[in-house]
Formats: sequence, C-alpha cells, structure tokens
Amino acid sequence: MASNQPRALALVGMPGAGKSLCAHHLEAQGFFQLRFGGIVEAEVVRRGWAVTPENERIVREALRANEGMDVMATRALPILQEALTRHRSVIIDGLYSFSEYKTLHSELGAAMVVVAVTAARAIRYQRLAARAERPLTPAEAERRDYQEIETLEKGGPIAIADHTLLNDGSPAHLQAALGALIEQLGLKP
Repeated sequence: MASNQPRALALVGMPGAGKSLCAHHLEAQGFFQLRFGGIVEAEVVRRGWAVTPENERIVREALRANEGMDVMATRALPILQEALTRHRSVIIDGLYSFSEYKTLHSELGAAMVVVAVTAARAIRYQRLAARAERPLTPAEAERRDYQEIETLEKGGPIAIADHTLLNDGSPAHLQAALGALIEQLGLKP
C-alpha cells in the first residue's frame, strides 16, 4: 500500500443525506466503522437520559462547550488509531466540525479522504421523516440543519471534501457509486 493511499475515509453531510447508509454498507463489507453520533449517544445513556434528538443536541453542545469543537475527534482518536493497527482502513461516519477535521487530519497518523454525501433538502427531509430511529418532522429537520451549520461548523468538512456522492436516487445507486469510489481509492477492509 502506498504511503499516501488513504487509510481513513470520513463521511460528511447533512442529516438524511445517506452517510450512515454508506457506513453500514462498508461495514457489511468488513470495514471498521465508527459513528461520531455514537459518542454522543453513549454520553446520553451514561447520564441516564433517554436517547432523543433533543437530549442528543444538549449533550453534543455541552461536550463541545466543555471540551472544544473537536471533542468527537479527540474522543475518537484512540479508538481509530487502535482500529488502524487491526484494519487496513477505517470508516468515520459523521465527522461534523471543521475543528474535528483539522484534529483528525493532523493527529490520526493515517492518510484520510473526506467524502461528502449530498442530497436535496426536500429529499433529506422526506428520509428523516420516514426513518425508524429518531424520525424528524420537516420543522425539526430544518432546525437541526440550522443548528448543525451555525453551531457545529458542519459546512467546513462538506466544503473541503475530496469527493462528493450525490444521493438523489435509490440506496442501490448510492452503494454502487460508493463502491466505485472505494475501488478508485484502493481502500481495503
């Protein structure tokens, strides 16, 4: 494997764009994947709270206020670095802030590629309303979009992405595009 070949693939995008669909697809192919939202959910549970969008928002904002905008990357680094000792590549689902991007870029110890998964807002909101876990009304989805853009620096990683996958069709269409990109990048589990 060439030294500049990516060993970490970070999936970025707005809620409902298809990041988790991509991550689960790659995990099913044997890739190690870490979902940054899982760090938030674990903290919600540790506090003894129900896992709800509102409690996740409270915890997300509190963690960033107390530990910095790169808190998820800082908490994820030991997990990712250990996984890289056992796997050729890792998948990061849901890199949020530009601060997280900068921390991972400088401290991960592996070449990283960022892939933005995008979809039109109306499509994302339909998906968010229809999902089984943590469904959102269109008004809730819009509030979450604004909150993630304004308080989480979410636009930076999307804007600086190395590749973009448009998810305006079927899951199979997105998975095929992702598969072609993984092959192009030479990523292996």
